[in-house]
Amino acid sequence: MLRVVDVDYIKDYELLLKFNDGVIKKVDLHPYLTGNVFGELIDLNKFIQYGLTHVTIEWANGADFAPEFLYEIGTAA
Repeated sequence: MLRVVDVDYIKDYELLLKFNDGVIKKVDLHPYLTGNVFGELIDLNKFIQYGLTHVTIEWANGADFAPEFLYEIGTAA
């Protein structure tokens, strides 16, 4: 099962993610911050309020992305 094991904020809406298979990817989430839940994260003050769960990243408002999705949209770092 794919999991996010570490996350670092880069800038704006970009995060550096390390996955449990050892792969590190840079992810730009800006294009995906739409709708009721994710749209709130356009506010950078809210975007930076994230933490790691046992599987992925979760924001203070309860939003999260599946680790497989983050892996797919990320670029090698």
